[in-house]
Amino acid sequence: MPLDANGNAESAGFDTYLSPFTWRYASAEMRRLWSEVHKRRFWRRIWLALAEAETEFGLFQSEQLEDLRQHVEDVDVPSSLEIESEIHHDLMAELKTYAEQSPRGGGALHMGATSADIEDNADVLRIRQALDLVIERLRLLLLDFCLKIEAWASTPIIAFTHLQPAEPSTLGYRMAVYAQDLYMDWQRLSDLRLELRGKGMRGAVGTGASFAELIGVERLSAFDDLISELLDLSFFPITTQVYPRKQDFQVVSALAGLGASLYKFAFDWRFLQTPAIGEWNEPFGRQQVGSSAMPFKRNPINAEKLDSLGRQLAQLPRLAWDNAAHSLLERTLDDSANRRTLLPESFLIADEMLGTALRLLAGMQINQAALERNLAEYGPFAAVERVLMALGKAGADRQQMHERLRQHAMYAWDEIQKGRPNPLPSLVSSDPEIMRYLPEADLRGLMGASPDGGFSDHLGDAPRRARLFAAEIQRWL
Repeated sequence: MPLDANGNAESAGFDTYLSPFTWRYASAEMRRLWSEVHKRRFWRRIWLALAEAETEFGLFQSEQLEDLRQHVEDVDVPSSLEIESEIHHDLMAELKTYAEQSPRGGGALHMGATSADIEDNADVLRIRQALDLVIERLRLLLLDFCLKIEAWASTPIIAFTHLQPAEPSTLGYRMAVYAQDLYMDWQRLSDLRLELRGKGMRGAVGTGASFAELIGVERLSAFDDLISELLDLSFFPITTQVYPRKQDFQVVSALAGLGASLYKFAFDWRFLQTPAIGEWNEPFGRQQVGSSAMPFKRNPINAEKLDSLGRQLAQLPRLAWDNAAHSLLERTLDDSANRRTLLPESFLIADEMLGTALRLLAGMQINQAALERNLAEYGPFAAVERVLMALGKAGADRQQMHERLRQHAMYAWDEIQKGRPNPLPSLVSSDPEIMRYLPEADLRGLMGASPDGGFSDHLGDAPRRARLFAAEIQRWL
């Protein structure tokens, strides 16, 4: 069901356009954070902080301040919208609503401020709260990845390069690849959260001239510090009418970077879920319908949703770039309309992607039989490299042996394409030219004739590094 501005379920609303992020995508917490009510509460808290600072500097009386405190949470969106329909300014409409509710203190609200002093600081505070949600969900996702890495660190698989079977790796090592990308995202988002800064109270063009008229230029620095303390928010040292829009670009770009990591994970999942590979499967409910036309289908709808949303998120840094680059002189208003969706939807998309990834990973189904089948079928091709190394150590001409092994491999590949067993181990171990340097028993061992297929000897130190990396993530998280 759609949610109203307070995050409560509405009984109607489907007779008009609703954003999917209003009711279908993203968590209730993230939707509430970007709701109209939450935004206006922030506006009021910033007005109150301004009044508290101005009280300290002798511009407000204590009873006026107390009046404002009593009504800071009394957001009345319908009343404010009614005023806005006449004056066509949303912040001024909220200011008038707050002032009417606070007859003793309302008349002195917003003294010295410009709209962006309120809006921009509120935006940064909301961005900070939204980053807290994203960072926490990403932390939980990384911890789940660590469990998977540890469980499957030594589970052999056939790895793919160019979407072609390559050499053996392990399932845990592959999971560590995704976790490493996400860990970089966690680090960047965490650093960015600490670097966030607001505009402060600087007036129409950032000079603080209006506040200098009220309290004296010599006291502006102390006034700025007090506002910063009241809001628990650092300020940029240099601002215009707005805080630098480059900060929006950095935030949205970091979210898009997270989207890229989740996109790759989902795209790989879609490939590995295809019946020809069949190694991974999404969780699929007993009553779940895969297709309206084909009852047998088990489409990877969650992985596809991740890629669909990730593709949308990838476009938003360009819009944030334009807003930063086109912010002419001390400010233009041509970013205002698009920021109403740019900032919320960047976070709502990231939130939905993280929630979906958490559910996918928690219900991940691994087809062990498919892992073993693909490894047995394509693993011998990787063993050719081991044979080539052993031949070189035995004194064979590397180039000549490479060509012989290549010919055997191409023939074996053709046989597999015809649905026949892989003949490569027998071709290599019975080749008389190769046997001049290595005995048949050694060749068969190198080609995977041992009980475990020989592949545990061709994994390098991948299991160890995967476990070490999981332990490192867990130490930081």
